Amino acid sequence: MASKKGVRIIITLECTECRTNTDKRKKGVSRYTTEKNRRNHSGRVEFKKYCPYCNRHTVHKETK
Repeated sequence: MASKKGVRIIITLECTECRTNTDKRKKGVSRYTTEKNRRNHSGRVEFKKYCPYCNRHTVHKETK
């Protein structure tokens, strides 16, 4: 399958508090997938999203 070399790429967002927090509701790490525009956001992005493992809204950062 050929990869398209477009401007928009698919990224993975991962919860930053799931790795360090031991008082979670469940075991695991929250991950979301989304797209970003390379030209507008050249660096790594971060959003506040809901984490079902922490049971609240936390910061999700882009992973490699």
